[in-house]
Amino acid sequence: MLKYLLVGISLFICHLAYSQTDYQAIIIDKDSGDPLVGATVLLKEISLGAVSDVNGLAVLEQVPDGTFTLEIRYLGYETLRIKRTFPVSNSEMPEEFSLDHSEEEMEELIVQSNRSSRVIEDVPTRVEIIAGEELSEKGNMKPGDIRMLLNESTGIQTQQTSATSYNSSIRIQGLDGKYTQLLRDGLPLYAGYSSGLSLMQIAPMDLAQVEVIKGASSTLYGGGAIAGLVNLISKSPQEEPELSVMLNGTSALGLDASAFYSAKKGKIGTTIFTSYNKGTAYDPADIGLTAIPKFDRWTINPKLFWDIHPNSSLILGLNLMKEDRLGGNLDFIQGEEVSSPYFEKNTTNRISTSLNYDLQLNEATQFQVKNSYSYYDRSIEIPDFLFSGKQYSSFSEVNISSKGNQSEWIGGLNLWTDQFVQKEGNENSPLDYNLNTYGAFVQNLWNASEQWTFETGFRLDYQKEYGVFPLPKLSAMYKPTDALTFRLGGGLGYKSPTVFTEDAERIHFQYISPINPDLFEAEKSSGANLDLNYKVAFGEELSLVANTLLFYTSIQNPFLLTPTGNNYEFQQPTGNLETKGLELNMKWNYKDFKLFVGYTLADVHQQYNDIKSTYPLVAKHRINNVLMYEKHENFWIGLEAYYFSPQQLNDGVEGKSYWIMGLMSEKKFGESFSIFLNFENFLDTRQTRFDTIYTGSISNPEFRDIYAPVDGFVINGGIKFRIL
Repeated sequence: MLKYLLVGISLFICHLAYSQTDYQAIIIDKDSGDPLVGATVLLKEISLGAVSDVNGLAVLEQVPDGTFTLEIRYLGYETLRIKRTFPVSNSEMPEEFSLDHSEEEMEELIVQSNRSSRVIEDVPTRVEIIAGEELSEKGNMKPGDIRMLLNESTGIQTQQTSATSYNSSIRIQGLDGKYTQLLRDGLPLYAGYSSGLSLMQIAPMDLAQVEVIKGASSTLYGGGAIAGLVNLISKSPQEEPELSVMLNGTSALGLDASAFYSAKKGKIGTTIFTSYNKGTAYDPADIGLTAIPKFDRWTINPKLFWDIHPNSSLILGLNLMKEDRLGGNLDFIQGEEVSSPYFEKNTTNRISTSLNYDLQLNEATQFQVKNSYSYYDRSIEIPDFLFSGKQYSSFSEVNISSKGNQSEWIGGLNLWTDQFVQKEGNENSPLDYNLNTYGAFVQNLWNASEQWTFETGFRLDYQKEYGVFPLPKLSAMYKPTDALTFRLGGGLGYKSPTVFTEDAERIHFQYISPINPDLFEAEKSSGANLDLNYKVAFGEELSLVANTLLFYTSIQNPFLLTPTGNNYEFQQPTGNLETKGLELNMKWNYKDFKLFVGYTLADVHQQYNDIKSTYPLVAKHRINNVLMYEKHENFWIGLEAYYFSPQQLNDGVEGKSYWIMGLMSEKKFGESFSIFLNFENFLDTRQTRFDTIYTGSISNPEFRDIYAPVDGFVINGGIKFRIL
């Protein structure tokens, strides 16, 4: 009996040995054919894996017979999943696989705005990221500012507040720009008075990525982010030094010259960004008023990175910007003698600093100190009136975070100071104010299971003038499969009253009465978002990524600028401002083609004292279309088309609907040089072609709302080259 048992065991062992084979795979780049070092090859059902070597070769040892899912991954490339039955034929020869560059770069990016270390697909709060090639492509179109970069995103509309000087603000989901926080590396530097020209004075070349969160984001950044926030993330020095230069010119005689340098040696690293942007007075409608003003702007932004110790680091930054901007009567700006010319002159100086100190207390716990200080000096001059003032603001925070296998915590204290001192303007009623906000917050990110993740937060703010604000927030993510993700979130917010709004900017802060804190309360909001993200492949070459967002925000007792005779004053009638709607995004990929289709429905209404009306300057329907053909690291060309439905204007008239179309392209010559050429708005869509922008005379114009482009068809092109 024992003899037969031993024979059976021997035969079984022999069978196992016979039914296990080694499998070899070579992983290469589809475009270049170069081997990919460090690619992972995994048989999912049995968790057997290997990593490719310097030759791109990965060896799976002792693979049992059977049919398994072979998954091949490499950062920045499309994940390849195929079924393989083992043993394969010619198993002694390596099987070759070509990986294509990922069109889903966002999924590999770390989200910084929620203070976690997770990639975008693992965060319950919906975050949109503009980065990599997308950031570069959009930066080519407007190298001097970020207005175009944001305006082409679904659900975001940049609102021009001046017909002649090009001032603009940002609207998310139809809400006024004052409800959006604009951050730089997580620090609030552009708010209140300093937000008026901010979009027009930020060049994108030194940005690593732009993060957008729509809806209440109060836990980490305070109550002002009612509509959402935009966080501009700067580049950091890498091991290889970089010196890049961009030169751009436009058919409107504009010029942009930017340079970015970064280097790291030992414990010290640095980045230096500098740019010069010039605009020439431009009047495509030939009405005698500038659509693009004359301006000169200089920017320099150096940063120092110091790895003090393996467990601690310090980042110090300085930003300096100076601009002179003059719009209005074209003949006057060009130096001709003009009787009673109309003009708008803006002189701006910005100085801001940033500090970020990190200390790793242990493997799981980190302590952080953050600080920023901003000085902003701006004067606005029109005929017979000059308004000027200085804003001093600071932000200080200490926080501690802890990361475990299932849960992450962060809590902290911060202080936000904001002071405005008027120099010129309404002499009998200066618009000075001094507002300090003390805050405490805590946030938890919890993986409840493989499918469920929760993000909960609570913030408590205190202001002497307006009281205490408890701000809870909750987000949940359900991911039943790799292809399907649901997100649901909501929270509360608030906005302290200041005179610096879009409506006040339009009238250059003239004849405005100051705000008495004893007579008003802060605006308060509540809102929620429901997000569905879906990915599907149709064969090996056609794929779709679709996203649908349902949103709702209600602001109680909003602050309104109201004419009272010859003056203006802020009032707070009983009522609410409400926005609701949806955003739909689809991205189709087929071989080297990409098609982006976006639709925004923004239904925004205001109801005060039982009277309901449509909120002005919001396109209820917007369509974004971009068709791209791209050969990776070679060239790309894109055709874009944007539709805006009629908008309700402040004078009671409804504006016209319109389309904007553009053609963009870039050709690369190796890794160090490229040329780009863009035909922006080649249909020459202008408000001055189908509507008026002012009434009265050219010497004393009464400007109407600007709801469509005024600069029309503009060609821009240039070169980018990397010296290091």
